[in-house]
Amino acid sequence: MLPTTKPDTIIHYDDPVCCGQFSNDGNFFYTCGKDFKVRLYDTSRMNDWKHYKTVEYPFGQWTMTDAHLSPDNKFLAYTSLRSDVCITPTDPRDTGDPYTLDFSDHTLPAYRGDFPIFSIRFSGDGRTLVAGTGHPASVIVYDVERRQAIHRVQAHQDDVNAVCFADKLSPHILYSGSDDCIIKVWDTRSIGDGREAAAFVGHIEGITYVDTKSDGRYVLSNGKDQSMKLWDLRMAMSKTDFDEANPMHVTRNRYYDYRIEDYNESEWFPHPNDNSLVTFRGHKVKRTLIRCHFSPPGSTNSGYLYSGSADGCVYIWNPDATLAAKLDVGAATENTRPASNGHRRYRVHNWGGRGWGSRNWDTLVRDVSWHPHAPMLVASSWSGHDLIGGTASIHTYNLDMDFETRQVTDVMSTNFAEEG
Repeated sequence: MLPTTKPDTIIHYDDPVCCGQFSNDGNFFYTCGKDFKVRLYDTSRMNDWKHYKTVEYPFGQWTMTDAHLSPDNKFLAYTSLRSDVCITPTDPRDTGDPYTLDFSDHTLPAYRGDFPIFSIRFSGDGRTLVAGTGHPASVIVYDVERRQAIHRVQAHQDDVNAVCFADKLSPHILYSGSDDCIIKVWDTRSIGDGREAAAFVGHIEGITYVDTKSDGRYVLSNGKDQSMKLWDLRMAMSKTDFDEANPMHVTRNRYYDYRIEDYNESEWFPHPNDNSLVTFRGHKVKRTLIRCHFSPPGSTNSGYLYSGSADGCVYIWNPDATLAAKLDVGAATENTRPASNGHRRYRVHNWGGRGWGSRNWDTLVRDVSWHPHAPMLVASSWSGHDLIGGTASIHTYNLDMDFETRQVTDVMSTNFAEEG
């Protein structure tokens, strides 16, 4: 029961959507946009979503980068290219303003002032946050109650784009993925000495995202080498073996600029020290930090692995790297919105009917979220004319292909609108 290309609903935004995820219980969904706004939707009735809250990241720089829910779903942490992490309550009855946690440290020159935070995650007990940063390329472990950093480790030789905990129920083992092409394994009980516990080697370009199966064993990563990789913690390279093999000499002279260039597939090669289990290829990791995930245990027994893609598709793989499904989000959303990004119109658009028409519509799927209990996923995308807008398209398993697809501009629909 895999979701299909044809969307049930398309929510339109005036800015690209950077990330979007369901809560652990599936009762609400959030999106983060390049306009520095977080929008929350009540999804307890899966066929009738209701927008109920919008909060902002104050004084954000360039874009929002990440967001993550606390284990009890009560708080959402979200970030930009600044050293402040915003926290907002998710309860619709709580109308209080978000508060910020300052991850900088004025006593340490390297952590003084603003630096970009690319990734943020709550620990399994909700007491700490871990952040992946740049300038310096560090991992910060932060005590939420005490509002101060417990550890600051210059963890990599380049920006840390992704962090996550190995087990959502444990606050100890965590992963960090970097533009230096390495995924490192850390134990928060010994991270203070700056020495990683182990490493995963195999990507030949920078890491864009890391996800865990939440069993303390398997981890998934996306790389700018147009590859997704599955890893087993039991096969991680020890610190001693890592130092002896010196695997970074293989990638030291990489020069691919994923922000503006197409990847030259003739430049790809298997890393000689690759310790991954499976490599998945076919999608495109370009322009931004494309995300990948394990499918949920509740509805799929974690039987699939999936990723967004710069070609406007969602790729769903079986564990043996065979393609299980490919959802063409670009085709599903093409020309479903006026060419002018300033339009504020609500419109129901019949799938297969006539759109507004344009030759330069494009789509990039940055994030995808699979509902924890239903055959439904949401693709959060940059889309529209010259990628200046965004969509969150809702795709379900549905045998009836004759229904109409609702097109909703987020600021106009009575269901999804912001107050005022």
